[in-house]
Amino acid sequence: MATALRAAVGNVAAPRALRSSSAVKAVSSAQVAASPFLGSKGKLFTQSSGQQQSVVVLQRRRIHGVRALQRGDYYVKEDGKPESLEYRVYFADKEGNTISPWHDIPLKAGDGLYNFIVEIPKETSAKMEVATDEPNTPIKQDTKKGKLRFYPYNINWNYGLLPQTWEDPTHANTEIEGCLGDNDPVDVVEIGERQAKIGEVMKVKPLAVLAMIDEGELDWKVVAISVDDPKAKLVNTMEDVEKHFPGTLTAIRNWFRDYKIPDGKPANRFGLDNKPADQEYALKVIAETNNAWANLVKRSVPKGELSLA
Repeated sequence: MATALRAAVGNVAAPRALRSSSAVKAVSSAQVAASPFLGSKGKLFTQSSGQQQSVVVLQRRRIHGVRALQRGDYYVKEDGKPESLEYRVYFADKEGNTISPWHDIPLKAGDGLYNFIVEIPKETSAKMEVATDEPNTPIKQDTKKGKLRFYPYNINWNYGLLPQTWEDPTHANTEIEGCLGDNDPVDVVEIGERQAKIGEVMKVKPLAVLAMIDEGELDWKVVAISVDDPKAKLVNTMEDVEKHFPGTLTAIRNWFRDYKIPDGKPANRFGLDNKPADQEYALKVIAETNNAWANLVKRSVPKGELSLA
């Protein structure tokens, strides 16, 4: 799919965060074109830069097959064999239309809850992530030098992202050492007892946030709990986490601090005095990164072509 996209847009070098959603049906472009934003609503998008122009016609695709599994309000389809370079998990809505989990699933789930997309189930080590540089932004296993990536040990919580958020790599956060965003959606660490499935969309309550600094980039880690967890009603604040999940916030910080050390890399650092911030701060981070995502989309799609409702 990524190869087809590159062939379709020719020499376009689109920023990583702008290449997403829906299959390319046909393209007509100048020798050098502006970077197109690939939406998911089956519309004709046109981007211009001076006299240069790129036209991308998009089509909706439908998910079928025995491996299409329902994950709450959405369906996922697994293509390829797990733990292979070809493996992808695609998303569809109730009508079967392929959607982008990053762009098309809403951030807010109502009643003060947020949608959390599971990339890595707890007690697994394959480094799965939403492919922000592929059409439809499916989940795939990350690679390095052509090889699949695994954490050196299992991650002990469900891990994934908040849709419709973006850590802006041009924004210097004055509260976190002036660090720039890491150009990805915001990460979530879900502390409930149940092991989720890849592609599951869970409704969660944010409880705290850690400001991880990874090679100089700011990489927020929102700590949350699924509303379906048996302890969910008891846990509403950072203090509740310490009471009902004692030691968990420290364990999360230490896990993300140390996981690169076995590969010979230095430990990650944390801002905010090396401590988690409370729910209020977490909600501020979510709102700011949601706004950054909205601005990213607005400047990537011609006016009037995309609704952010």
